[in-house]
Amino acid sequence: MLDSKYSREPGPPGQDSPLANILLVDDSDFERFTIRAAVEGLTQFRVCGEASNGVDAIQKATELKPDLVVMDLAMPLMNGLEAATVIKNALPGVPIVLLTLYAEQLRGPRSSAFCDVTVLSKTEGLAPLLECLDRLLGDSGSE
Repeated sequence: MLDSKYSREPGPPGQDSPLANILLVDDSDFERFTIRAAVEGLTQFRVCGEASNGVDAIQKATELKPDLVVMDLAMPLMNGLEAATVIKNALPGVPIVLLTLYAEQLRGPRSSAFCDVTVLSKTEGLAPLLECLDRLLGDSGSE
């Protein structure tokens, strides 16, 4: 269940404040749809693009220059850690949130060996992701 902080109406369409742009990367259409609905319905952020594999994620990230990337770990063609490393080199200031069922194995020194990413477990639901977005994007999604 989402925290009451995220049980609010989104801001009015066309408001003048700039929205932070998020790139969603997951090979599951359902996961991308669910995360997009939560981000756009419950925060002040917007999804600027989607990708279904690591190779496409790199291309979209360099093309769209998002403010943050939310990426799955296990994907075809190139996994999330490999893609995150390339994206971090191309866009060093862009935070990357890695969503995975294997979060415990990747937290700590092991993840920093690949690149600087925030690792969240998919099993914890959407609230930790939304809180993380608020924290990494300067709380611009909070009231």
